[in-house]
Amino acid sequence: MNGKNKELEQSIEEEQIREALDAHWHASATGDVNAEHAIYDDDAICDYPQSGERILGRSNLQALRSHHPGKPSGFNVKRILGKGDLWITEYTIIYQGQSAFTVSIMEFHNGKVVHETQYFADPFEAPAWRSQWVQRMM
Repeated sequence: MNGKNKELEQSIEEEQIREALDAHWHASATGDVNAEHAIYDDDAICDYPQSGERILGRSNLQALRSHHPGKPSGFNVKRILGKGDLWITEYTIIYQGQSAFTVSIMEFHNGKVVHETQYFADPFEAPAWRSQWVQRMM
């Protein structure tokens, strides 16, 4: 395969991944747990480094998320960046009126997520000492 065909193939694959990500995040926001988890390989791994947990397999991941006691009431994707098989999504989830700032790092193989790492951060009050160097976003 020549270089131009390979670039076109990669571009098509990236477009398909982006469409799958858009569908995944939309399904996550609307609570469609079946559509939300269609993006994952059967043997996908999902890591939560902050709590030291690893979820093995799409079925366990879907079950875990389906049983979350504080169902999300809001979901806002800020941006999606990626190339090839590595994609990053920055988004906010609202659980019981509280925002959780979240980053998802997804690794794809054959169009499915095989490994995801998610980081969650609670909001915090900006310290006054640095106000002269920053611009408030909210």
